[in-house]
Amino acid sequence: SSEMEEVLEVSDRIMVMHLGQVKGIVDAHSATQEGLLGIAMSLNEDLHRTLVRPVTKPLTFTYIPKLAHPWYDEVKRGIEDAIREVKKEGVEVAYVWDETAQADVDEQNRKIEAAVSRKPDGLSVAALDPVTNSQVLDEALNANLNVLTFGQYAGPKYPFVGRRDDLADGYDLAKHLAEKLGGKGKVAILSGSLTAPDHQGRVQGFKKALAEYPDIEIIFEQPDNDNLGQAVSITESALQAHPDLNGILCSNASNPIGAARAVTSAGKAGEILIVGMDNLPETLELVKKGVILATKVQRQWDIGYWSLRYLVALNRGQAIPQDHDTGATLVTAELLR
Repeated sequence: SSEMEEVLEVSDRIMVMHLGQVKGIVDAHSATQEGLLGIAMSLNEDLHRTLVRPVTKPLTFTYIPKLAHPWYDEVKRGIEDAIREVKKEGVEVAYVWDETAQADVDEQNRKIEAAVSRKPDGLSVAALDPVTNSQVLDEALNANLNVLTFGQYAGPKYPFVGRRDDLADGYDLAKHLAEKLGGKGKVAILSGSLTAPDHQGRVQGFKKALAEYPDIEIIFEQPDNDNLGQAVSITESALQAHPDLNGILCSNASNPIGAARAVTSAGKAGEILIVGMDNLPETLELVKKGVILATKVQRQWDIGYWSLRYLVALNRGQAIPQDHDTGATLVTAELLR
């Protein structure tokens, strides 16, 4: 109501005048609206300076990805660009990139535990298995480390930068494939890592979209563990077992390349339609050539850049978003021309 607004306005004026008097800024008897606004802004700046801690030493951050993979090259470029940027602000940052050779949950957890014992100024993890990773991530929180997750959401306790709506990405890809197939045919799914929620979210999206097309049948589904060699051999097996295959849905950055190589070797490039994830150089080249129908591209540079900026912010005592969805875009040959 107007009465309540008036009371609040008076209350705000009294609070600002009181704080101004305490700081020796204003005489309450001569305060004007314009003067109070200036005082409020001055107090806000003082509060900001008080809350933001200056960084007085070089910072070291540890990044632990899911595995060694070229998908992270663009993430690292984003990190390094952000490092150059914060250096201009007077903050020196170095980072350690500690990766496992393969998708190995136990090995990743050992790396997280080792990082916690080293007490870096920031720890950023791409969770391979959030259920077990969360146990060691909690150790990091209990040790008062600045913790961030990137690329793979691990739960609401840990601030996250990356793509959140994996189901939507899978749905969009399957919908695009189904339309190109004319709503009928036989398809295979390469399901990535069974413990990776992003891979499985996309598979759920595939199936949700395909449920709208009763004449499309899923005749083959197998995990490839985000491994290019496995994706090639699994696709070869699928082609041998199902020579009438019409399409392949791929849930990560490795398997569309593996599927495309196998399909090309079988002389069926462009005949069997392939959809998958991300923008590795070979993937984009295969999209241009029509071997891969479409890919859903995440913004890896943004993931790296913002993860670094947020870890610096945490060291300054600043608040950061709990959930930063960097989005994804459907890319086809038409878009690359």
